[in-house]
Order: sequence, then structure tokens, then C-alpha cells
Amino acid sequence: MASKTNFSVVIDVGTSKLAAFAGQKNQEGKVEILGAAKAPVKGIKRGVVLNIDEAASSVEQVLEEIQQQIEGEISKVHIAYAGQPMKIFEHKGYRFTSGEGVVTQFDVDELFREAQNLQVEQDFKILHIIPQMYIIDGEVSDLSPVGITGKKIEATFKLITVPEIHLTNFSRVLSKNGVEMGDVILSPLAAGEAALSDDEKEMGAILLDIGAGTTKLAVYHEGTMIHTAIIPFGGDVITRDIKEGCSILPKWAEQLKVQYGQALGDFADDRKVVTIPGHNGWEPKEISFRSLAFIIQARMEEIIDSVYFQVEKSGIADQLGSGIVISGGTAGLNNLVSLVKFRTGMDARQAFPVFRPVNKPKDFVNSDYLTALGMLRMVLEKAEPAPKEKKKVVKKKKESRFSPWFKGVVQGVLDYVDDDDDVALN
Repeated sequence: MASKTNFSVVIDVGTSKLAAFAGQKNQEGKVEILGAAKAPVKGIKRGVVLNIDEAASSVEQVLEEIQQQIEGEISKVHIAYAGQPMKIFEHKGYRFTSGEGVVTQFDVDELFREAQNLQVEQDFKILHIIPQMYIIDGEVSDLSPVGITGKKIEATFKLITVPEIHLTNFSRVLSKNGVEMGDVILSPLAAGEAALSDDEKEMGAILLDIGAGTTKLAVYHEGTMIHTAIIPFGGDVITRDIKEGCSILPKWAEQLKVQYGQALGDFADDRKVVTIPGHNGWEPKEISFRSLAFIIQARMEEIIDSVYFQVEKSGIADQLGSGIVISGGTAGLNNLVSLVKFRTGMDARQAFPVFRPVNKPKDFVNSDYLTALGMLRMVLEKAEPAPKEKKKVVKKKKESRFSPWFKGVVQGVLDYVDDDDDVALN
């Protein structure tokens, strides 16, 4: 049973959908999911609120569904942010240690406070302060310097700043639903918490999240995120290319992409075609699998090249031993991993949750919801465990509290083509 005070609610705000989780730390300090919901989104594009009323209505849907699954009123919601523009800059600070020549937590906190109080560009706000390096008496330390002897500690931080109006608009959306805004977490940072192991972060890895409206990435090395970027196009651009290249309706273009699309044209069967129904007197149209694949490949290569440009900007492209981990709604394209490997020369794999809650349902492995899961992990790190309850007689459980969509998250969006050479969209 959910505590009325100890649970947290997080929402991943995408271009095509909202995904929300409610969870808490159980009595053993492990993350337990109490509820889950999703809804199509309106009024938000590429991570930015464009219409407050429409966005508030979309948020209301997920909050109502969560509310039905848990006991306790929702008073605060944490948000994943993936809007633009985002500006990153580096700050270096130092101080002399205050504890008899030993670095204390107070010393580290003071360096953070100094960074937090920096004057940033007008109308921008600091979203994250990420430590990159500590140097104590001229010697490079790890990212946990407390307890190390030394008289002087120097710190290097990455500061991620975003337009303040974007955060204000999210707050307005939540206020219309009677809840306040809690933490705002950068989307690729949250996804990395769910999809990358500590070893991968240490060796060097890229979290690549290809969503509908944006493509997000986070570059990790030696255990910390050292670079991030949000590219303003994603899977929706591929759908538009198919629509224009094949002269079909958007709904058919999206279905073609999901059901029959793949990322390597040379691997597609040129003997197979899909038939688009005719309408208003127009004849049905046949599109070959190979033609479709080459349309997708051309746009995916552009996305991958934009991502690799950002990886090179990090300055450590040759030090990322774990390669690229691909998540997001477009990650399921056939042969996408192979195309990423070929285009970048780096190893790659599809994402799956390396962090798992104690009550992980069977169909929980879905990269669409990694960001929300990572957010829940980050928010609950500082939460108190659920209070212990008196033992009660446990009755036989009824139907699961989880919504039907949550049980079938990865049962397939559309059925894949059979062995027949000719198929038709209905």
C-alpha cells in the first residue's frame, strides 16, 4: 500500500506522449513502482510548452490515471526537460580546506554554492551543476574528495542552463492541475540513470535517446556526464520524409515506418512491397520495402552524423570504451544498431533498464520509458523509506493496480510482415 506522504510522481514530457510513474522506497530502501500511466500529448513540441491549456489537459490525463492506482493525494510532480535552447559552460572554483587539512563535506558544498550563485545569461536559469574534476594540492582526485588530506581543493563544474520561461510554463501547466513543480531533470541525464551501468559510465559511454521530436545524448566518462546535447529533430522527421517521398498520408507513413521500416536499405527485400489503400477514387499504391528503407536510412544517417558531431565536441570520442546505447521510440528500427556502428565506427547496443525496481512487471523492458524510470531513481535517492506498518492479514489480491497499457508495453506496436511477398495496410 502506498504511503500518503512518501511517494513521488515523475513525468517524462515528450513530443508524442507523456509517460509517468509513481513510486517510493520500500521499507528496505528499494524502489517500488506504485502506479504508471501514459497519454498522448498536446500543446508541447520538442520539449517546450506551446499551449498551456492543451498541455495541462494532457498532464491531467496521466495524473488522474496515477491517482486511481495509488492512495494519497498528488501534491508535487517532477518533470523531465528536453527543450531548447540549452547552454552549457564550465566553471572552476577553489577554496582552502576548513577542517585541519582534510577535505570536508562543507568544503564541497561551498564550492557547489559558489557555482549555484553565478550570474548566468539573462533569462536563463541553472538546471544542473555537474562536477567534472577535483584537484587537491595539485593532485587530481576522484569525484568523492571528502576525507582526502590537503590544504586547497579546486573544482571544475559543468553548468547546464535553460530558458527560465520554459520552466515557468511547465510550472503553470502543473498549477492548473493543482500540483506544484518539483525537480526538473534534464531528459538524457535521467535516461542515463536507467540505461547505463556504473561500469559503462566509468569506461566511457554515450546515451542516445531518439524520440519523436528531438534526439538527446549524454556523454559519460570516468563516472560522470561530461557533455550533453539536444538535437531538434527525431522520428517525426523520418515519418515526414516517408510521407513526402511516397506521396501518402501521414498516418500511412507512420505505420510504414513502424511496421515495415528498417535503417539499412541494402538489407531490405526488394521483392516485397506494401500496398497503400486508395481513397477518393485514387488507385492503391505499392511501395517496395527497399525504397522505404533507403528513405529511412538517409534521414537516420543525418541524425547519427549530428550526434557524432556532438560526441567529437566532447573531446574524448576516442576514449569511450563502452560505445553507444540507443533508446527512445525510434530505437526499435530494424538494423539501426548496425547503421550506428557503421556510421560512427563505435560499438552500439539497444538500451534496456540496468536499474530495475523491486516489482518490475514482465513487460517493463521498453526503452520508451527509460527516462521516466531514471527520473524516479534520481528523485527517490534522497527520499526516506516507507514507514513500517503493522502486520495485517493479507487477503487474496485482486487484479493488478497497473493500467492495461503497462502490462503490454512491449507486445508490439504492429504485427510484422508475414512470408507473403505482397502485404496491405488496412
